Amino acid sequence: MKTFISVFAAFLFLAITVNAQDLKPIKLNAPNKERGVSIMKALDMRHSEREFSREKLSLQDLSDLLWAANGINRPDGRRTAATARNNQDIDVYAIMEDGAYIYDAKAHELKPVAKGDHRPLIADTQTSVADAPVSLLIVSELSRFTGTDVESRKHWGALDAGIVSQNIMLFASGCGFATVPRAYMKKDELRKVLKLSETQEPMLNNPVGYPKK
Repeated sequence: MKTFISVFAAFLFLAITVNAQDLKPIKLNAPNKERGVSIMKALDMRHSEREFSREKLSLQDLSDLLWAANGINRPDGRRTAATARNNQDIDVYAIMEDGAYIYDAKAHELKPVAKGDHRPLIADTQTSVADAPVSLLIVSELSRFTGTDVESRKHWGALDAGIVSQNIMLFASGCGFATVPRAYMKKDELRKVLKLSETQEPMLNNPVGYPKK
């Protein structure tokens, strides 16, 4: 009986592993840097929305959103979002219906991390947020800060996450999307799903989608 259980467990683990490998990288389009309203108009229109259309984002919209959040905007690899000492501690995960991905800014693509719909872990008890086609999880890799104590790293990481979240909100307001900045989520479960290390700290999340009609 024990042998049967061990074999079954091994088979189940293999099936899950293979299943996760079904996800393919998503090569994003070049960002359209001409879209949207003026920065002052985007600030004037900025507001939080917690209800979303279930329509999936187009590839171009997803591409532009991620580039605006934390893409590379200069030849030296610097980003649309500033970070303390240019440590570039922020990683952006896209949690979507088919799976979870990490945004690779250098390649401008989404790399698969975990298969399955993990948006409820972002939403937690705020179930309407789970309807957003994509939730951007902002994670600070604290080990990228050097020469300082842990509390300072967490402080800087939180500030850097806020800057990325603001980029997302300005893109949303300027281009007609719905979003809301949130710190509430099931962090422990997300850590397991995304295989985050002890130095990777989930800071904020922004569910993003088209406005609900």
